[in-house]
Amino acid sequence: MNTFARITSVIAIAAFAGMLGCASTSKTEGTGEYFDDTVITTKVKAAILDQPTLKSAEINVETFKGVVQLSGFVSSMDNASTAVRTAQAVKGVTSVKNDMRVK
Repeated sequence: MNTFARITSVIAIAAFAGMLGCASTSKTEGTGEYFDDTVITTKVKAAILDQPTLKSAEINVETFKGVVQLSGFVSSMDNASTAVRTAQAVKGVTSVKNDMRVK
């Protein structure tokens, strides 16, 4: 029985340590959040690609904890606004930071 208790303790400690390794902080993401942000980034890129007035290759999309940052170059302020509205419409996006520049 003593060996069983030791093995159970070791397994419990390993499981707890594994959960801590996947936890997020204010500056880093957990594994689940990273996966969610990757999905959001992909959906925002696809939505921007569907906009005929936007050149999706010139707009960079990054996501951190649901906050989408758009950067790169657009040909007009209207295109920047369209890109922001498009990103805001994607499910899971909590806010959008616009760092795009008009060329």
